[in-house]
Amino acid sequence: MQVPADEVSKSFCLNPPESYECDVCHWNFRDSECLVRHQRIHNVVKPYACDVCNKAYKHSCHLQEHKRRHISVLPYKCSVCNKAFQRVYSLNEHKRIHTSEMPYVCAVCNKAFRHQSTLTTHKRTHTGETPYLCNICNRAFGRCSILNAHKRIHTGEMPYNCNICNKAFRQLSSLSTHRRTHTGERPHVCDICNKAFSRRSILTLHKCTHTGETPYTCDVCSKAFRYYSNLNVHKRIHTGVTPYVCDVCNKSFSRRSILNVHKRTHLTCERSQV
Repeated sequence: MQVPADEVSKSFCLNPPESYECDVCHWNFRDSECLVRHQRIHNVVKPYACDVCNKAYKHSCHLQEHKRRHISVLPYKCSVCNKAFQRVYSLNEHKRIHTSEMPYVCAVCNKAFRHQSTLTTHKRTHTGETPYLCNICNRAFGRCSILNAHKRIHTGEMPYNCNICNKAFRQLSSLSTHRRTHTGERPHVCDICNKAFSRRSILTLHKCTHTGETPYTCDVCSKAFRYYSNLNVHKRIHTGVTPYVCDVCNKSFSRRSILNVHKRTHLTCERSQV
């Protein structure tokens, strides 16, 4: 097959005049340095190790990027908000916040995303794929980050601490959200009424008050709800689950609010006996 000249890489080609051939995949390279670098794909050699944490990389440029985490070097700065990043790739992704660019579109539902990785994760909501498996309880997850956070349930680890009140969290995102209780920050703004919220999930729920959307549907009776928590409570009608138990008489209820009303009957009885 004839390969156009403009498609031939500068580092390798199919039939260079003087070449170095990979003995695994038989690609030819112009010089021995390119061949050695390429062969690490096959044998997973990681010769570049961090002298701080010993994490190893295939390429020296990746090691240099990693080292910035230890010394807090952030050479790439956003020209709009001055936020700085370790990698130019991260800066380019960040800029889409300002431009509202969402170039990655789901072929199933047309939902758009800023990042390719977010689209890949989203697609699993359609396929039901859960490739990340907990080796303790075999529960499976669609995202590696969720699996890592889940494992801390087993280990009890809470590595993220608030520097104001010392409250600890399993996930960095939970710590970031918690900090807003101290700062009062509400970065998520409704584009209809300008009401602001500390969490994106609360903003999403709020928007339903404008649209009238009820996205959570019971798979038994098809009744729809605005909030996922309301759907869970409703499902107990079908399952008969009553998780809230009175510590006085052991009577159980499907909702905490009903339990609280019930407890007042004990308080009333106690007062009448006085």
